[in-house]
Order: sequence, then structure tokens, then C-alpha cells
Amino acid sequence: MATVKVVVKHQGKKYDVEVDTSSTGDVFKYQLFSLTGVEPDRQKVIIKGGQLKDDTDMSKLGLKDGQALMMLGTPGDSGDAIVRPTEKIKFLEDMTEAEAAQQVGAIPVGLVNLGNTCYLNSTLQTLRAIPELQDALRRYRTQAPEDITSELWSLFDDMSQALQSSPPFTFLECLRRTFPQFAERSKKGPGYAQQDAEEAWSQIVSQLKQELRVRDDSGGYTNFVEKYMAGEFATTLECDDPAAKEGGEEATSGTEQFLKLNCHIDSQTAHLRDGIVNGLKEKIEKKSEVLGRDVTYTKTSKISRLPKYLTVHFVRFFWKRDVQKKAKIMRKVTFPHELDAVEFCTDELRKALVPVRDKVREVRKEEEDIERARKRRKRNPLTDEPPEATTKSKKKDEKKPAASADGDVEMGETFKTDAEFEAEKDASLLEAKKELNALIDPKLRQDDGANQSGIYELRGVVTHQGASADSGHYTAYIKKAGYKDPVTGKVGPEDGKWWWFNDDKVTEVTSDKIDGLAGGGESHSALILLYKAIPLPTAEGIME
Repeated sequence: MATVKVVVKHQGKKYDVEVDTSSTGDVFKYQLFSLTGVEPDRQKVIIKGGQLKDDTDMSKLGLKDGQALMMLGTPGDSGDAIVRPTEKIKFLEDMTEAEAAQQVGAIPVGLVNLGNTCYLNSTLQTLRAIPELQDALRRYRTQAPEDITSELWSLFDDMSQALQSSPPFTFLECLRRTFPQFAERSKKGPGYAQQDAEEAWSQIVSQLKQELRVRDDSGGYTNFVEKYMAGEFATTLECDDPAAKEGGEEATSGTEQFLKLNCHIDSQTAHLRDGIVNGLKEKIEKKSEVLGRDVTYTKTSKISRLPKYLTVHFVRFFWKRDVQKKAKIMRKVTFPHELDAVEFCTDELRKALVPVRDKVREVRKEEEDIERARKRRKRNPLTDEPPEATTKSKKKDEKKPAASADGDVEMGETFKTDAEFEAEKDASLLEAKKELNALIDPKLRQDDGANQSGIYELRGVVTHQGASADSGHYTAYIKKAGYKDPVTGKVGPEDGKWWWFNDDKVTEVTSDKIDGLAGGGESHSALILLYKAIPLPTAEGIME
């Protein structure tokens, strides 16, 4: 934890304050509250470029030891009555392992490799990145205490209370009993064989689909996977042989559920989008009732429901007959941190998503403009008046020119105060968010397990290193979430960094590391991507 010692001036007094640069503005304000008795919501802390906000990242302020800050504000009616904590402060060395594991900044635990089980470890770490899954597992009740779902809950619970890497013995045994293919012995020596992480992912999710249920809005129960992880295709099947059409055979339509999108890779595939488009069309050999023989059909799929959590699988492994094993397609395929899935959808779903998607982009641009304007303004905190050369809120006086005593006309200018400027921009932003909220399709609004904008953010990546699915090494990258206050439930800002889970080794990495997982050789390349629907701003401006 990096700290900076600053001096805060308030009503003629000076206070020495030690700032935790990894915290946010509201934490700093509570420090000042304990010193001055001025409640956080009544404080106005002047910093370079404007006023300190609750969600300000203190590490980005460039504070230096001995720097002087000014605080304005007076205590409210209850400002002098600082309430003592009801619980005794507990230091880290006095905490249990479970308590220490849940503190801010604690490094998440890894999983011990039990012998070629990196495929399972990376899969479990990525599934654990779904908060709704963890919540559903805590509420899970079953008569079969040794099923996949129960063992997954036990493992995740152990991991949440541990500081050292967890060995997933019990879950692995249950997986091998349920799906014997994961108990295959190695042909190269003692122990178990390496397995495919995508196959492990699919089997675990399919088992959750059978067993894990959650309450719905009506008070009943619905399947967790179907609510949060399953999408739906609208499909069309059409015969390629013109003779079939001439004989009266018509294309058939239907719907299919999917638990992942496949990114098919060929010599032309360079980006995730290309591979997904390839996967939405496939050739099928089947008998034509009109022609009385097997012919080729084209199956075209479009998405009619986007789940909140979208799994994308890079189809990199194929069966190589000459060596009788799975080989790997090494081609480099880039993928975005933010995925717009609207183009893969049916016309009906696209019509519902596009207005919301476009409005989200407008709101984001307005938020960015406001933030940039705040950074540009260089203000004098004592006069609350912006310097003429730097302010963008300066405006011409709209009143009629006033005449001086000698009859000359005096031209004047007025300035918007910082508060007026921010209030005006905030009001505009709030109105835009209200408009966005009103654009959400009624059916999608009722489906809280679906994506309501068509935009996804990348949250997890399972990678593979090597040339074959039967060998090599799997790891997982999980994006760091903002800290959630256990009392208020408020989630702090994210720092854009990721956790790299390499079995029992857990390392913090920057986002550019993720960009290097596109493949192009035997180094680590993305095999499974976990995307999450972006949170939409509510009409009140609070993120859901």
C-alpha cells in the first residue's frame, strides 16, 4: 500500500493526513471527517483541476509529500458527534485466514495442479468470475451431496476463505465419476492424461444446467444456466440443390438453444468477428424427401436471445488422422475487449438493441467530455472564478451594455461558477440516461438474465500453450473487479488490470497482456472467452 502525507487546511487549522493512494475520494473524506467533524457530503476538497469526487482514484491525482490541500465546509447538526465503531478494530495479524482472505487488496487464491489438471484449474477460475453463479451456488440445495454442483459450491467456498492455493481433490474425483473421460490414464507415463479445457467447461456447464436453479421474479424457480448463460438461435435450413426447390421443397425454420458461440478459424480468419460469422453458417448432409437422396443443406443461424454471459470458443483443435491426435490451428486471431454482438442477431432483436446501444455510446461520450472539461479547467479555489485563458465555461454577457458616467458603453463578461457548470452538465447527462432507460425494450427489461444493449465487456480468458490438446498447458486470465463494500454494497472503480491464474501461481498483469493472447504460434493463445453484458446506467445515474 503506497501512501502520501499531505497537509489539509480547514478554517485556519492544518491537519496532517496520510493518503492511501490505492483508495478513492470517499475514503479520504472519511479521514477528514474524523479530524474535522465535517460530514463527507458537506465537504468541498479543492484539488488541482477542480473538486474531489467520491469516486476519484487517489493514485491519479499525483499527490506529493507535504502538498497542501484546502477543505471548505462546516459540520451539520450532528457533525460534532462522531460515532465510535461498534466493533473493535482488528488488525490483519489477528484475523483468521478466512477474514484476511476477504480484505481489500487480498490476492485471490490459485488451484494446485494435481497432475495434468491445469485444464480444470483454468476452467474453474473463469467460472468463478461469474458473481451470479457464486450467489446461486450459496443458495443451492440438493439431496445428492456429491454431485457436480454441490462440489463446485464447496470448492468456491473454500477458495473464498483461503490465503494459500486450494487443491480441488473432491471436485476432481466427482468430475471423473460423472464424466469418465476425464479419468483417462496417460499413455506417456504414470498418472492421468491431459484433457481439453473446452470439454471440461462444456460438461460442467451442462451439469449446472441440469441441477442449478434460481428464484425468478414470480417467486418460482428457473434454471441458472438458461437464465444467464444460454442464448437462442433462429435457424433456417435450405437445400443447396436447385432441383429440390423445383420439386417444391421449402426452407425450414426453427429455434435452438446455445451455450457458446464457436469461432471457426480458416485461412481468412483474422478477427473474432470473422470466425463467429463463419460459425453461423454450416453445411449439413441429409436426405432430401423430395429428391430421395442425400444432398447438402446450408444451415444459417442468427441470434434471437443474447445471454448476460456469453461464452466464445476458438475452434483451434482438429483431428489429425496421420498422427491420430488432435492438432492445433496456430493462426493469429485478434479479439476485442468490448464486443458488439448486434450484427449477429435477428432483425427483430437488432431492432430492440440498436437504439439502446447507440444511446449508450452517446452517454459514454458525454461522460468523457465532462471528465475532460473538468481536467482542463484551472480554477482559483479561493474566488471560485475560472481564469480567462483556460476556462471553457466563460460566456458573453447577454444583458444590454451598461453606460458609464461619461456616456461610454462598457462591455462585460460573466462566468459560470464551477457549481453551475457541473450542475448543467450533470443535468444533461441525467436526462440522457433517462432517455436510455426509456429505450429498453419491454421484453428485454423483464429478462434480467439477457443482454439489453448488445454490447459485451471481456471478463475472462482461458488460454492454451502448445501444439496439441493432448499436451501443453492451460491458464486463465480474469479481469479484476472493483471492491464491493460489504455494508453499502457499493462497488468501487476498476483499475483495468487482470489476474493471471497459472495453477497455484497468481500474478497481477496489465490489459496489454491480454492483447498478446491472439495466437500465432505455440505460445499462450485464447481458447475460451467469457464476455459479460455491460452494465447500463439507470435514470438516476447509478450503475446496475
